[in-house]
Amino acid sequence: MHTSGTSAEIRTAAKVCVQDVTGEVRRALAADGMRQGIAVISVPHTTCGLCVNEAETGLLEDLTRLAARLVEPVAPRNGFAHDRIDSNARAHLFAALMGGSVVVPVSEGALRLGTWQSILLVEADGPRLRRLEMTFLGE
Repeated sequence: MHTSGTSAEIRTAAKVCVQDVTGEVRRALAADGMRQGIAVISVPHTTCGLCVNEAETGLLEDLTRLAARLVEPVAPRNGFAHDRIDSNARAHLFAALMGGSVVVPVSEGALRLGTWQSILLVEADGPRLRRLEMTFLGE
């Protein structure tokens, strides 16, 4: 059984944004050399998430707009308890709903994503330097 891990730094560009990180994962997988198994991709942060979806320009814009609506500030009287600490409770809640990891099958040394699928990092409290953790399990 082959097990290895690596990471990549991702600098997000805005308070709320979506970035395609598929290329980073593909480069890491190629460097690793694993041929068959799974790739586990995660972010060790509580105000951003990962998903697998289409990286089409309009959809990326739609996803960014949806995330921005979900994390926009609310009036103090309507805020969340965590906002008393640093006013980003909505970013934490969004990330909890989004999820912080994805698992992608690997076959013949390639990510087995669908024709239109990409791995997307969705930032909800940027701009920040984020870490993308990748673990490869297989042979």
